[in-house]
Amino acid sequence: MNKRLAAMALFCMLIGLAVFSLEAPARVGGARGQGGGVKAAPEMERLQKMYVGTWDYTETYAKTAMSPDGGSGAGVYTSELGPGGNSILNRFHSKGNAGDYDGMLVMTWDPNEKAYKSFVFGNGFPGCVTQTGQFEGDALVYRSELAMAGMKIKLRNVTREVSPGKIVSEQYVTPEGAAEKLFVTVEASKRK
Repeated sequence: MNKRLAAMALFCMLIGLAVFSLEAPARVGGARGQGGGVKAAPEMERLQKMYVGTWDYTETYAKTAMSPDGGSGAGVYTSELGPGGNSILNRFHSKGNAGDYDGMLVMTWDPNEKAYKSFVFGNGFPGCVTQTGQFEGDALVYRSELAMAGMKIKLRNVTREVSPGKIVSEQYVTPEGAAEKLFVTVEASKRK
C-alpha cells in the first residue's frame, strides 16, 4: 500500500473513531450502582443517551494533497456499554474510495484528567491511537497527534448532535508546518 493510501486509511479509521468516540466515564471512588459496581459518572450518562445504539454513516472527504479528488464512503457502527457503564465499546466498518476499514474504539472518562479518552484500533494501522476530548459548548472536541512518514500530524475532531438521532462530525488535519484543513465530514443517523 503506498503512503497516500496508508495515510488515507489511517485517517478513515480515525474519522470513524472520532465520530463515535463519545465516551463513557469511569468514576474512581464514585457511588456504587446496583450489583456493587461503580455508578457511571454524569459525563458518561450524557453520552450514553446520545450515542449508544446502531448508526449508519456517510463520509465526505475534502480535496487535499493526500486525496486530490476528494472521496466518499459509508459504514455502520455499533456502540454499547462496557462493563458497569463506565466505558463505551464501538465497533465500526466502512467502505469507500480508500477501501474497507474495520475498527474498534473504546471510550471512557478519566476523572484524574477531567477529560474523555478514546483508544482507537483498526486494520489500517498498527497499535492504538489515543485521543483526548472535552465538550466545548455543544460540541465534543477530540485532539490527538501522531507521526506518519516522519512528519507530525495534529488531528482535531468536532462532533455535534444536530437533532435527535443525528450526529455530524468534522475531522481537521494539521500537517507539521501547515495550516489546519478540513479532511472529512461524517454524518451519522441512528437506526430506529
